[in-house]
Amino acid sequence: MTSTSLPGGTWTLGDLTVTRFGYGAMQLAGPWVMGPPADHDGALAVLRAAVELGITHIDTADAYGPHVTNRLIREALHPYPGSLHIVTKVGATRDEQGGWPPARDPASLRRAVHDNLETLGLDGLDLVNLRLGNAEGPQPGSLAEAFETLADLRREGLIRHLGVSNATPEQVAEAKAIAPIVCVQNMYNLAHRQDDDLIDGLAAEGIAYVPFFPLGGFSPLQSAALTAVADRLGATPMSVALAWLLRRSPNILLIPGTSSVAHLRENVAGAGLTLSADDLAELDKIGS
Repeated sequence: MTSTSLPGGTWTLGDLTVTRFGYGAMQLAGPWVMGPPADHDGALAVLRAAVELGITHIDTADAYGPHVTNRLIREALHPYPGSLHIVTKVGATRDEQGGWPPARDPASLRRAVHDNLETLGLDGLDLVNLRLGNAEGPQPGSLAEAFETLADLRREGLIRHLGVSNATPEQVAEAKAIAPIVCVQNMYNLAHRQDDDLIDGLAAEGIAYVPFFPLGGFSPLQSAALTAVADRLGATPMSVALAWLLRRSPNILLIPGTSSVAHLRENVAGAGLTLSADDLAELDKIGS
């Protein structure tokens, strides 16, 4: 394992070692993840600060903007350090209303992979997640045609590793039967524990689980319970939520996003918060 001072240490995605504390670039685009950021130089500063802090896992998608976050990453960090691994996703595009219509037919997926290569300035992508479902969450249905297309692109050398995002456990199993996967990226947090069994199963197989929306979907009562624990610890709710996720399972990788260098540093420090057995027991009640 490569040493790191970041909370949680490192994890291996296939043959790629990444810090368990990563960075999600979605918030670098404009409002509703459309258009350029209000502070272009500030966005570049956040990306450079992430690398300076030792983060080696940046999550993005060419649909963010669209094209905005990938171009910012390229402007800020290219040529990329050898230790840095950029993870992207395909399977959805953007419409003029800011929606995320699916784009999972073979032609759209091939175009999306080539768009990511172009905007990031790469000859090959380290890891591509297939985005499934919709804005409401995972939806049942076969991913075979779409995932087989990505598996073909992997064999062609354009993709190194594959994963799935916004997926049901059945879709995860179907993907694994088609080609090896190294991660699953789903919504999961203290209040939304629907993937508990999936996380444990993936951990046993050495497959990463990447939760998004660490504070998403909390009810007022759940938020109040989290805030009470955070206040007692002299921390922010986000810090407690991130620290809990790192403790939940060793295969969980964090990708909290921000457009502020100060907030990025706060998130890193917060994820390193020490939680006692009593803290963990109280927090576990939130999702029960």
